[in-house]
Amino acid sequence: MSYSYDRLFTPFKIGSMEVKNRIVMSPMGTNSASPDGRISLEEIDYYEERAKGGTGMIILGAQFLTEDLAQGVLEGIVEKDYVIPLLTDLVDAVQHHGTKIIAQLSCGTGRNALPDRSGKPPVSASAIPAIYNPEVLCHPLTVEEIQTIMHQFTDSAARLKRAGFDGIEVHAHAGYLIDQFMSPIWNQREDEYGGTTEKRMRFAVEIVQAIRTAVGPDMPILFRIALDHRFEGGRTVDDSLEMLQILERAGVDAIDIDAGSYERIDYIFPPAYLGDACMDYICAPARQAVSIPILNSGSHTPESALRLIESGDADFVMFGRALIADAELPNKLREQRREDIRPCIRCNEECIGRIIERNTKISCAVNIQAANEKRFAIHQTDTPKNIVVIGGGPSGLEAARVAALKGHRVALYEKEATVGGQVTSAATPEFKGQLRALIGWYERQLQQSGVELHLNYEMKPEDPILAAADHIFIGAGAVPLVPPIPGIDGSHVVGAIEAHVQKELVRGEHIVITGGGLTGCDLGLELAMEGKQVTIVEMRPEAGQDVMYINKAALMPMLDSYGVKILGGHKVLSFEEHGLHAERSDGTKVFIEADTMINAFGMRRNYAIAELIRATYGHKTSLIGDCVKIGKVGSAVRSGFYAANSI
Repeated sequence: MSYSYDRLFTPFKIGSMEVKNRIVMSPMGTNSASPDGRISLEEIDYYEERAKGGTGMIILGAQFLTEDLAQGVLEGIVEKDYVIPLLTDLVDAVQHHGTKIIAQLSCGTGRNALPDRSGKPPVSASAIPAIYNPEVLCHPLTVEEIQTIMHQFTDSAARLKRAGFDGIEVHAHAGYLIDQFMSPIWNQREDEYGGTTEKRMRFAVEIVQAIRTAVGPDMPILFRIALDHRFEGGRTVDDSLEMLQILERAGVDAIDIDAGSYERIDYIFPPAYLGDACMDYICAPARQAVSIPILNSGSHTPESALRLIESGDADFVMFGRALIADAELPNKLREQRREDIRPCIRCNEECIGRIIERNTKISCAVNIQAANEKRFAIHQTDTPKNIVVIGGGPSGLEAARVAALKGHRVALYEKEATVGGQVTSAATPEFKGQLRALIGWYERQLQQSGVELHLNYEMKPEDPILAAADHIFIGAGAVPLVPPIPGIDGSHVVGAIEAHVQKELVRGEHIVITGGGLTGCDLGLELAMEGKQVTIVEMRPEAGQDVMYINKAALMPMLDSYGVKILGGHKVLSFEEHGLHAERSDGTKVFIEADTMINAFGMRRNYAIAELIRATYGHKTSLIGDCVKIGKVGSAVRSGFYAANSI
């Protein structure tokens, strides 16, 4: 279906500030600041690229009031005047492209602080357990400490105004410190900051007033708030509507609304399982409660963004990871080049996953240049080469794309009838639409860049094409791991890849999947959504141990809701015609009935052809992707990018 996205490119005002279009970049930390609180030069490049790409307004990731309240997070700290010059450079870089830039100001994460980033107990509204270590009780802020924070808000807001920002957003999001004051489940105070909705909102209202003191009457103040915590005892949408009215009376110029909390962390960083526009449901009731502009985030696509703006329930649509994946998203929409937008696959692996699991700066599984725009720039070569790419999986597709952009002559050879490799099978579930879109995007980019694509072509080591090539990239991928279990080659046992793409092989209603990693869990959910009765057998104590924990927070409840049975601690002994024998961790034997059994034991490197070719052409051969090391989409794309961009 063809859409006109013109409605997304109409201007709209927040207070006295006019934004050129309805597309806003969501506030997301980059974890790239210096320990002294100064932002990095790479962060300036990163935001400028999104401004140049046509975004109407950019909201920075949280800038913290003080080093203590930042609690070790590597984001900007607006405590000292020496941070102003780099912030000014950032503002100038963004505004140069006609984009408004908002600084998000935060007094910290409160009870959500990571335990390894601060030696002191977290602060909060009350003496409640810290989320990452419930044995540690938070320090409840005293009235005097609260007043100190108000002075810090005024002080920091004044610095941000001097740096030239167009507005300030209060970071009261999804269970962070301000939200802990606003919510009765966390605020157990009996003084002027607790007990009733008005009193619980006092902390937030005083913050708005403190900022207004610094910035004057005309500079817009936005307020970011989750209207629905989505856990038992948390705040509901109905609970939040009165709070929005209090904020409007306090002088807030716009509200930035979504859902989630650290108890439902999958809604803070929505994985693929939650689908498109997973938080737009809060907009209609919010529209009835207040008259100020509404911004909404939550895995929007251009189509869901258009629907929301046309509905009138929101005035701006926010794109987060989608703008990390493709900084040019707005320009491409405006130019009616929807198919050229590189899709975010919502994997969380290289954006928030990098920050949380590695304490390093943000990147992207499908856009290796994100937050490294200058270091990883693709420059035209002065010496074009003949490049042969073997394998059309993610690593081969990326290597071919980048090599062609550099000006090399590229030919890609794939032994199957389509490109995509394992991604083609992994992308069959309904909830993996973005992954399917990624393969389509690669096909279009290769066609546009002049890459010769040869399908159904299995390269042999003696092929003369290899001798004529100046450089060879081999992305032969991986093949299924088939352990020597009796009966595994039986007619009732199907490989996971075949089960995805040849559904007719999955016979009967009772399906047993052997292997509870990401592949087995995703396949189990897909089959259960199609009406099958699914059991996952996993040798380790529990399934999903290789699933990124934010994604797992959505995946495991979905498996449960679709009735998928998970048998942890079960070792498969043999496959039979009507089921399999397994041994529990306590040594007892069981027989599990099945109409079809699916082998999802994992993958192993497919390096045989690569080693044969490298034996002859080692000086001009690079191995990439899974044939080097089994990984996920992001590691394969990165491998292909690095290899091609270095030629």
